[in-house]
Parts: sequence; structure tokens; C-alpha cells
Amino acid sequence: MSQRVGFIGLGSIGKPMAANVARAGHDLMVFDLRPEPVAELASLGAKVARNPHDIGRHADIIELVVMDDAQVEAVTTGAGGVLETTRPGSIIVVHSSVLPASVRALADASARRGVQVIDAPITGGITGAAKGTLCCMAGGDPQTLERCRPVLQAFASNIFHLGATGAGATAKVAHNLIAYINRLAAAEGFALAEKAGIDPRAFSQVVRLGGGQSMAADTWLERAMFRGDDADWQDRMHRLFYKDLNLALALGHELSLPLQGGALALQSIDKIM
Repeated sequence: MSQRVGFIGLGSIGKPMAANVARAGHDLMVFDLRPEPVAELASLGAKVARNPHDIGRHADIIELVVMDDAQVEAVTTGAGGVLETTRPGSIIVVHSSVLPASVRALADASARRGVQVIDAPITGGITGAAKGTLCCMAGGDPQTLERCRPVLQAFASNIFHLGATGAGATAKVAHNLIAYINRLAAAEGFALAEKAGIDPRAFSQVVRLGGGQSMAADTWLERAMFRGDDADWQDRMHRLFYKDLNLALALGHELSLPLQGGALALQSIDKIM
């Protein structure tokens, strides 16, 4: 069944996610500050919002794929945010990687307007977003999640309900922590092997078949070649990694759980990019 969907955030992940929502036949309206991705979605039949207020008026399900906690707050509870125009019974779905506390604060503010919140971060990268094979980890009311499922299935082939509001955000922070520590292990292992004179490509084949295997190790050489001298790419990745690792350390501090590996990865951020 077609749903009235609003989509805020058409970056490298959000744009292909929204494109799949449009192709699935949903009544989609999109908003982004950059005209280029908006035009691409319009060519697929999406309506174009002038601002978040338009999204709030249009949509029964509002999906957010913005950068961080501050941007989630700005487009929802901030001045001019969607909560000023959403109807009771609407749902806000937060796909961004943010702190669980931020999701719970949004859920409290939304509840006062009769709006429900699902935190549903995703993993699977640009390729998964384009192919519609993302993994979605969700927190919130199960029945509310079921209302969203037909839309989520446009871009996610695996949808896991992990608990109450904030559980999805918690899972994403923990997942990112594992991924970044794996990247640090891959960086140091490949550096050690190459320094000792072992061909990195041959070493990569060995790692794929051994106990050191991980997605980070499997793709390390590809990423190393892709990085090159692209300063813009390096700057984006540096900001993303810094944000994600600080989320993990902040959550660990909140829970009185030391995360030495995460702290080391943050100190070694240039090495793991």
C-alpha cells in the first residue's frame, strides 16, 4: 500500500534510499539544502519541499538521514522543524547515527503532539542503499515499526526490532565501534606485513581465509587505493569517523563502561581512514 512519505537528507546514503522509496510507488516528498539531489529525486516523481514544514504537512512517515544529533534536532524540534506542522498519528523515523538520549528526547517532544518516533539506523553503505539491501536496526513501539515496514523494505532487506526507543541507536553506535576497531586492526596488520616485505595483495588473500578476516580487512586495499589524494573525501571521512567514535565514547561514559579500543581508534583516526 502506498504511503505518504517525507524524506529529509539526500546525501550519499539518503539519496539512493529515497530513490528506492520513490521507485516503490510511495507518495514521496523530499527536502535537502542542495538542489542537485533534489532535482534527481524530482525526476523520479518525488514532490519537492521548500522547507521541513512542507514535509510535516505532507507526510504520515517522515524519514531523517541527516548528519548528526544537532541536525536531527534542527529539522524536528528546532524553529521551522517538522514538529510544527506534523499531524497527530504521524511517525518520525530517525536513520541517522545519533545518541540514544537524543532519540528519547525527540520521542518525548513528539509524543506531546501525538507523533511517534522510531530510531532505525542503517548499515550497508552506499552500495546497500542503492541495491535496497541495507540492514535496519530499530527501536520503538513494535506496532509503529510495522506501520513503517512497507517503506523501510524499499531500501532494507533486513529489519531488526531490538527493543524500546533508543535501542536502534544504541546498536548502531556499538556496531560502528566494532567496525572502527576492526579498521585499526587491519591498518596495523597490513602496515606490519608490508614493512616486513610481504606483498599486500598476497597478504590480503591470507587474511580472508584466517582468523583475522573482517569486512574491514577484506576491503582495506580497495579503500587505500580509493583514498588517494582526495582532500574532500578525506575531510568528510575524518568528520564522520570523529563523530561516530565520540558517540561511542560518550555512551560508554554514560554507562560507566570504559572503551579503551574506541579511545585508541579515535587517537589513530588518520590511520583508520
